[in-house]
Amino acid sequence: MEAGEALDHQPGSRVRTKKSARDRLIRLALTHPEWALGFQDEVWWSRLAAPGLHAWAEDEQPLHLVEQAVAKDDPDPKALACYGLLVRWATAGQQWRQQVWLRFVDGRPVSSITTQFLAWCCTQLQAARKTALLLVWDNAAWHVSAEVRAWIGAHNQQVKQTGAGVRIVNCYLPVQSPWLNPIEPMWLHAKRRVVEPARLLPAADLIDRVCAALDCPHERHLTIPQEVA
Repeated sequence: MEAGEALDHQPGSRVRTKKSARDRLIRLALTHPEWALGFQDEVWWSRLAAPGLHAWAEDEQPLHLVEQAVAKDDPDPKALACYGLLVRWATAGQQWRQQVWLRFVDGRPVSSITTQFLAWCCTQLQAARKTALLLVWDNAAWHVSAEVRAWIGAHNQQVKQTGAGVRIVNCYLPVQSPWLNPIEPMWLHAKRRVVEPARLLPAADLIDRVCAALDCPHERHLTIPQEVA
């Protein structure tokens, strides 16, 4: 049993309470095909660090990883951040359909980028004729900030007043509980798939590999507004 699984069953545990809230949203989404369930997270894709690898090799031809270094005149950053949403919705037979949506960031995750990403996700869902996003995510500072909470409140108020758009229902996960977010293992598997053992990947090549590994298009990057950069 994983440590997280043990925590799930502790009487009165906040982990158990929040897990129950998450599971309730999952059950609701299954019975409302017009709603979408989204597991959101951010991740950094390093051009240097190689995750733990599991790879087959021919006899007497072991896999060799070459230690990478970034030249002083290299224009690309050492690592790239991106926002991701594992979005699911129920079919008529109460089966899940799912996609991964990615937006890379020119910079780092901050509240103003979070609201841009949420707005984009809602636009995507509205085009798919969804009316609600049941959003499961952690307690990162750029998720729980006053700016993000105010934006979600104003967004939901506008949806209510106009009768158009996708409202957002928040579900915050407990601190340090990645096992409750199914997008987390997707990051790990993708990092193993995109690693290049013999050379330093340019940022553009790394992005292409990430998008291919997660089967999603390369969308325009999100940028930090000048006033908060």
